[in-house]
Amino acid sequence: MSSEIDSSTLLSRASQLIDLARKAGADAADAVVVRSRSQSVSVRLGKVEGTESSESDDFSLRVFVGKKVASVSANPGFDLTALAERAVAMAKVSPEDPFACLADEANLAKSYPDLELLDRTEVTSEMLREAALATEAAALEVKGVTNSSGGGASGGMGGLVLVTSHGFEGSYMGSRFGRSVSVIAGEGTGMERDYDYDSRIYYSELDDPADIGRRAGERTVKRLNPRQVPTGKDVTVVFDPRIARGFIGHIAGAINGASVARKTSFLRDKMGQQVLKSGLSITDDPLIVRGPSSRPFDGEGVSGEKLVMIEDGVLKHWFLSTSTGREIGMETNGRGVRGGNSVTPASTNLALNPGDVSPEELIRSVGNGFYVTELIGQGVNMITGEYSRGATGFWIENGELTFAVSEVTIASNLKEMFMRVTPANDIDYKYGVAAPTLAIEGMTLAGR
Repeated sequence: MSSEIDSSTLLSRASQLIDLARKAGADAADAVVVRSRSQSVSVRLGKVEGTESSESDDFSLRVFVGKKVASVSANPGFDLTALAERAVAMAKVSPEDPFACLADEANLAKSYPDLELLDRTEVTSEMLREAALATEAAALEVKGVTNSSGGGASGGMGGLVLVTSHGFEGSYMGSRFGRSVSVIAGEGTGMERDYDYDSRIYYSELDDPADIGRRAGERTVKRLNPRQVPTGKDVTVVFDPRIARGFIGHIAGAINGASVARKTSFLRDKMGQQVLKSGLSITDDPLIVRGPSSRPFDGEGVSGEKLVMIEDGVLKHWFLSTSTGREIGMETNGRGVRGGNSVTPASTNLALNPGDVSPEELIRSVGNGFYVTELIGQGVNMITGEYSRGATGFWIENGELTFAVSEVTIASNLKEMFMRVTPANDIDYKYGVAAPTLAIEGMTLAGR
């Protein structure tokens, strides 16, 4: 990765695109450059399997002619005039979209903070190779681990350059570094697999390779000799933080304005009502310094602010971009994300406020139940909230984790699960969705 990041040339080309689009007949336009630089090394059983490196600057131009809109994309080296003329020609023959538009000028960020999202540390292929090998070696040293699915290390940076025809110009860059390993324990039909990883904005904050490898090996060995458990109703299921993050992701999907507009959310008519257990709140904050999903402005040039999406269990906000907001009669809250050539709403740094008890205390309070470490399948209906997933983990007996469990299914409805969830205090904010260990009462478990 280059240690010098200069966006001035990209801003200039984006501005030229806007000017050419207006000359070609566009009433309004915005131009985006998504910049990406990355390198990675993968290893298996002590040998390097692959080394990859990539660089790209992907340009997108979106133009508006009346209520008609079209978008085109290109790589560096394209003819600016031809691209602008093609976009306008496409817009003129497109169907009208009453909601597609640029963000209102009054909502554009006039200035934005430095969120310290870019680590300029030079990470070489050799550094990545050594980290990947050390991570795998530590996992293989754990007694009971018999094979490796591979380890890896990566580093990269990416960012956004945005220029609009009504006066916004801005850019930012962010970095991301990672280490991971997946290993196997046991032999033959008794093999089990698990993994561990770490991902950070700043290289110096990454977990040590030996720690990641050891955790991966220990998690895998604990899964050996799993049993099935009897089918039961009203089972308390405890979600490991890995699984809890996905569970909170379901909440984010249900309160996304795009899902509300399409009527594909089971919470679409719940604004101002209780949707989560009393006492629980969910926040979303794009402006956290060094936050994993922070951004100084969104994909439309709007600066967001911290929002309490659900407060004391009551739904307060949808995630909204400008066009989605207009579709449901509301205003953007700065959650627009560029996806291809469109802008859709999404969360930033989303977090469920933690509870007051440790995960060990939470498990003890359960008595008997099921601790989930992995989910299988996609059995979640976001229209009805019906939830049914294959699961593996550990049986909780007398408040302690005992034997490994596999080949079971857990089921309920997300609306009921949201009202029965109890969080522990072990939240880790290094991920874009942050959630602690969660206990959910009253689930159905299908076993033998």
